[in-house]
Amino acid sequence: MKELINEINELKREKDAIIIVHNYQCDEVQDIADFLGDSLEMAKVARDSDKSVIVVCGVDFMAETAKILSPNKMVLIPDKDATCPMAHMIDTEILSGLKSHNPDSLVMCYVNSTAEIKAHSDVCCTSANAVKLVDHFTNGQPVIFVPDMSLGNYCRIETGKDVILYEGFCPTHHRIFPEDVKKAKEEHPAALVLTHPECFEEVINMSDYIGSTSGIVRFIEKSDCKEFIICTEQGLYHRLKKENPEITIYSPCELNICPNMKKITLEDVRDSLENMQFEINLPDDIIHKANKALKRMLTP
Repeated sequence: MKELINEINELKREKDAIIIVHNYQCDEVQDIADFLGDSLEMAKVARDSDKSVIVVCGVDFMAETAKILSPNKMVLIPDKDATCPMAHMIDTEILSGLKSHNPDSLVMCYVNSTAEIKAHSDVCCTSANAVKLVDHFTNGQPVIFVPDMSLGNYCRIETGKDVILYEGFCPTHHRIFPEDVKKAKEEHPAALVLTHPECFEEVINMSDYIGSTSGIVRFIEKSDCKEFIICTEQGLYHRLKKENPEITIYSPCELNICPNMKKITLEDVRDSLENMQFEINLPDDIIHKANKALKRMLTP
């Protein structure tokens, strides 16, 4: 593995590339990251990087977001089949129907969406800033929130705003059931429950903290507690244990693993840099329109 990592590092220098990695990626891919974080942080790094090539180790919408924010850079995703199921649960035809039934509404799309959906939305958000943006951009008007009904519902509860939900969801987070969390709490009464807002409302209601993956990272950094039940994809556990070796992490179940987030391997990263594959290309009009929604996400 050391030889492979050295190969990647040499190719990275040769190609003037940066490797940005999501917190859910495989352990060894996380360990080669130039930047490791959540979707919001990855978007900012992609926008601000001075490198000419951006390698996105995540899923398709993350690579598309990087391309939209940095249209003049080459954006690569090491496995072209690494997709987000939730992002593909809605299309522009469905969104148009929602807009026609709610003509005075603001359209907010979760960053876990396709470039086309972003292009047809007023503003994007991430799990780290969705509540803040619903508060910031609404002025008495309803919000059509797509595609994640769990995050949209969390925003509705936290803000008291009129949020129109769509039926999209994260299959991985919806494998964490309330009874799983209840059992974990009974088995580990000293542990705090930290939860991603893509989870069921009943799971959120049992939690001590709700936030994005990087929000969870920061919470643990500041906490005096040493035991945590982490209700999100298991990939985050590697970073948490690496940065906080003294803590104990309990998973509420064994099914909270996203197969798409585990597709990219070190060999894929090496091959992507060596052959400059698989490049993200989007139509100029989609980039232009989607860029407006993403810029609104990043400016408040």
